[in-house]
Amino acid sequence: MHIVAIAWIYVVFMMAITETTAVAGVMTFLLYGVLPLTIVLYLMGTPQRKRNRQRAENSARLAALQKASAAAATAAQAPAPSEKMD
Repeated sequence: MHIVAIAWIYVVFMMAITETTAVAGVMTFLLYGVLPLTIVLYLMGTPQRKRNRQRAENSARLAALQKASAAAATAAQAPAPSEKMD
């Protein structure tokens, strides 16, 4: 996907440098190249962002379960405090 993005930027850059004025060249580069490319790359990256978010949530859930089980194991191993009556 990145090779297509690089090729598109190259094509738009070549179009921009053939414009008659610098302002027209900059506008061509931004409106035909940068803006559409950012939208397409954002949309194409949505599944990866979703997988990363789910992976982070699962890691947090697993860490919480491990912490809870470690706390339960330490509580089960610790002797109960005995009360002394004087």
